[in-house]
Amino acid sequence: MTQEHTNKSGFETRAIHAGYEPDEMTGAVIPPIYATSTYKQDGVGGLRGGYEYSRSANPTRTALEGALAAVEEGERGFAFASGLAAEDTLIRALTRPGDHAVIPDDAYGGTYRLFDKVEKAWGLEHSPAAVSDVDAVRAAVRPGTTKLVWVETPTNPMLNIADIEALAAVAHDAGALLVVDNTFASPYLQQPLTLGADIVVHSTTKYVGGHSDVVGGALVVRDLEVADRLAFHQNSMGAVPGPFDCFLTHRGLKTLGVRMDRHCDNAEKVVDFLTGHGKVTQVVYPGLKEHPGHTVAAKQMKRFGGMVSFRVEGGVDAALEVCARAEVFTLGESLGGVESLIEHPGRMTHASVAGTDLEVPADLIRLSVGIETADDLIADLDRALGTVG
Repeated sequence: MTQEHTNKSGFETRAIHAGYEPDEMTGAVIPPIYATSTYKQDGVGGLRGGYEYSRSANPTRTALEGALAAVEEGERGFAFASGLAAEDTLIRALTRPGDHAVIPDDAYGGTYRLFDKVEKAWGLEHSPAAVSDVDAVRAAVRPGTTKLVWVETPTNPMLNIADIEALAAVAHDAGALLVVDNTFASPYLQQPLTLGADIVVHSTTKYVGGHSDVVGGALVVRDLEVADRLAFHQNSMGAVPGPFDCFLTHRGLKTLGVRMDRHCDNAEKVVDFLTGHGKVTQVVYPGLKEHPGHTVAAKQMKRFGGMVSFRVEGGVDAALEVCARAEVFTLGESLGGVESLIEHPGRMTHASVAGTDLEVPADLIRLSVGIETADDLIADLDRALGTVG
């Protein structure tokens, strides 16, 4: 299947075929795992296929990066050892000490920690703003100094929605780049580059990999000059995934479409149950019409995703009890795997923002709704909530 044909194909076709042609020698339809650190050169400086050392490039990684670029409708993709490795490489490549970034006021705790404890010490300033409020983001921008407007949509864990097209205009008016963390939506539900974003970030550990068996990250860009700067820093900083990790991530990507449809189906059923439960005080899900970002989400997302947050009567103790008593929902961090997970953000994924403006409600519970039988998920939540109060 030619690359030109692949680029014109639907999402699922691109996810399965982009980035790799069947091996000419054997006809293997899946990219081999090239477990090699170095490559025989055809004379000094004569690189065979452009490969010399696997930090710089590895054929298994090349296949994954091509597929990631295709599903995000970008020009180039870059794979990393983790989502935070991807973020750090992006920041070091595109900013300098004295620059400024706007970040979400409910950012993922690890992203906030990276900006506040690592990049700030390096000299990069940051300001939090509500990504759902275009005017608030605009007010946080420092023209001439802001180099990155960084958003998550939906955000983690409050599931706020950013208007990507509107924020792209804000960023570009200020001479900044719009970075969109697309982890929660996945490339199947949302393609930020088509809406004006400059760079897409993923923790491929989550929905892209999809099976809770590999850690990774990715960047996808549409501007080749930006791509060249990222490629230089990817090689220079070296936070790249090994071929086995690339193989697992690529394998997960191939089934992303069918998995996401099931995640969304199940999440909608869980939301219906939670909204009718007497001990649930609030359900946060972009698919609900009362969600303040529902209209924007409906405009820029194919569906509303598999992440659900909710609050319970009884405060933090009740929330912890629900998390502890769930059985089909596994108590654990991360998200996006085939299995359902439950967590308490305030004590787990977002503990690093406790006491800051980004602190999350103490009675908040976050669900990553998996692809199990929906009735079993609802029965598990009913049992866990039945103990509250």
